Amino acid sequence: TVIRAAILIQNWYRFTMARIEMRRRYSLSIFQSIEYADEQDQLQLSNFFTFMLDHCTHPDSVSHIFTGPNVSQEVDEGLYLTEFEKKIDVPDSYYGPRLSFPLTVKDASALLHAFRNEQLLHARYVLQLLCETRRVLKEMPNITHLSTSYSKEITVCGDLHGNLDDLLLIFYKNGLPSEQNCYVFNGDFVDRGKNSMEILIILFAFLLIYPNDLHLNRGNHEDYIMNLRYGFTKEVSKKYKDHGKQILYLLRDVFSWLPLATIIDSKVLILHGGISDTTDLDFLNALERNKLKSLMRPPKSVRDRHDQAKERIPTTRLVCYLQILDILWSDPRSQNGCTPNKGRGGGCYFGPDVTAKLFERYNLKMLIRSHEFKPEGYEISHDGKVITIFSASNYYEEGSNRGAYIKLNPELIPRFVQYQVSQYTRRQNLRERVGTIESSALKSLREKIYAHRSELTSAFAQYDHNGTGRISVSDWAAAMESVLQLELPWRMLRPQLAQMNADGEVDFVSCFYDLKIGQPVKEVQPALVETLCRYRKDLEIIFNIIDKDHSGLISLEEFGQTWRLFTSHLGIDVQDESLDKLVHSIDYNKDGHIDFSEFLEAFHVVHRLEKKAN
Repeated sequence: TVIRAAILIQNWYRFTMARIEMRRRYSLSIFQSIEYADEQDQLQLSNFFTFMLDHCTHPDSVSHIFTGPNVSQEVDEGLYLTEFEKKIDVPDSYYGPRLSFPLTVKDASALLHAFRNEQLLHARYVLQLLCETRRVLKEMPNITHLSTSYSKEITVCGDLHGNLDDLLLIFYKNGLPSEQNCYVFNGDFVDRGKNSMEILIILFAFLLIYPNDLHLNRGNHEDYIMNLRYGFTKEVSKKYKDHGKQILYLLRDVFSWLPLATIIDSKVLILHGGISDTTDLDFLNALERNKLKSLMRPPKSVRDRHDQAKERIPTTRLVCYLQILDILWSDPRSQNGCTPNKGRGGGCYFGPDVTAKLFERYNLKMLIRSHEFKPEGYEISHDGKVITIFSASNYYEEGSNRGAYIKLNPELIPRFVQYQVSQYTRRQNLRERVGTIESSALKSLREKIYAHRSELTSAFAQYDHNGTGRISVSDWAAAMESVLQLELPWRMLRPQLAQMNADGEVDFVSCFYDLKIGQPVKEVQPALVETLCRYRKDLEIIFNIIDKDHSGLISLEEFGQTWRLFTSHLGIDVQDESLDKLVHSIDYNKDGHIDFSEFLEAFHVVHRLEKKAN
C-alpha cells in the first residue's frame, strides 16, 4: 500500500511538473515570437523613413533624423573637455559624481555607488565621457585580438538590455574589470530596460581606465533608429531634458565606432549575431565601420536593386552593409545551409556546415555569440562549436529566465556561470512564477490578436461555410497562423484564447470577448480603430521624429500628410474623411495642433477582465 501510494504521488508530481514546464515553454515561445515579429515591423518602418524622405512635401521635417548635427565635431577634438566645462555649468546642488579626466578606478567606483542609489551623472560629465570614449574607440580595429596568456581567464557577457542589476551582479560575482580580470561585452547594452544609460556610462568608464582589458562589440541595438522603437531614445530624453539631443547625436557616432568582433587566441570568434556563407573576416577587418550609422538605413542599392540608374552605389558599400547585417542579426539553426532569417526579417539562419566552413578557412575552434534569448542564459549548438550567451535575466518577465556569462581559460574550455536577479520571485513558488510569466505572455498575445481582428474574422469565415460562428480546432489554428504567422502551438493555446462548445467546435468570435480599445472613439470606423491600434508603436516613433522641438504637438497638416504617406506605403485602405473627423475632434483648443501622445493613448488595448479586477 505504501509503495502504491508513493508511486501515485510520484506520478502526480511528474505530471504536475510536466504541465508547469509546458506552460513555461509556450509562454516563452509567445514572448519570443512577438519580439521577432516586432523586429520585422521595425525593419519595415525603416523602409518607410526612406519612403517618407522621398515623398514628404517638407522633407526637412524628417531629414534631421539622418543628417542631424554631430556635436562631437563642433569643437576641436583636443579642446572638447574644456569646451564642455565652459558651456555647461554643474550647480552646487548637484551631489552626484564629479569626474575628472583621465578617469581612475576611484571615478568608476563613484559611478557604481551613485547608480546603485539611483543618482544621475550630470550631462556635462556624460558628454565628456562620450567624447573620450569616441576618441579611444576610433583607435581600435574592427576586430580585436586578445590572448589568455596575459589575463589567464577572459569573461564574456551577452545582452544586458538596460538591466543594470545584472551588470552589478556580474561584477559582484566575478569582480570588477582590471588588468587581471579581462572582460568582453558582446553588444546590446541598451534598449528595453530602464538603465541603459547607466550601463553605457559604467562600461565606457572602465574602457577608458582599462582599454586593453575591457572590450566592447557592437550589437544590433547599438543603432540610433532601433533606439527610437525600443526605449533608449526615450530614456535619454527623459533623464537629460536639456542636453538629451546632444547626448543622442554623440551616441550615434560612438555606436558606429564600436568594434565588430573579438578573437581570442586566434581560435575563438566573438560577435553579436552570427555568420553567413559569405562572411569574410578579412573584409570585415578592413571596412570603414563608422560609415554605417544604422542598419535600419540601408544603402539605396539594397532598398531598390531594380533601379540602379538614379544613383550608382559602389559594390563595396553594399557588401559592407550585408556583411555587418549578417554578423549583427543572424541566428544559428540545426539544419545545414544559409537561408534568410524570416523570423527577424534581417540577417540569416546559418547551419553547422556554414560554421564548419568558416572554422576551416580561419582555423577557428569556437564561435561565441549573443543576440538570442535563452531560458538558462546560454545554449550550446553545432556540436559544441557555437555558444549563445545571454546575460539579461528576467528578460521578458520577472522569473522568466536566468542570465549567464562565460569564463574562458588558456585551454579555451568554457565555464558557464548562471544567475538571476531576484526581487519578488523568491517569495513565489514555481507554480506562481510560471503563472505570472504565462499571464503576461497571453496578455501580449491577445493584444496582437485584437490588432488583427478584421483579418482573423475573414480567415475564420473561410472555414465557416454555414455561418454558424463555429469552426473546428484545426481550422481555427490554421486561420490564426495564416494571419499572425507567429509559429505558435495554437491547438495547445486554444483553451486560453477561445471558447469551445460541447461538440468540440471553436466559437471564434470569443477570441475578442475580453478585449476593447481603451477609450471609445465614436468618430472612427472600426477598420481605422484596428489600424491605429496595430501601428501605434510605429506612429509614435514617426511622430516623435517629426516633433523636432519635443513639444509633444504636431500640426494637423503634418499629421494628415504623415498618415496618408504611412497608409500608402503599407497599402492600407482607410478613408481620409474618417481620420480628418477624428483628428479635428482631438484638436480641443482648435489651434491646429494635436497632442499625439494623448491621441495614440486612445488606441491601446484594454483587457476587460483586468479592468474589472482593478
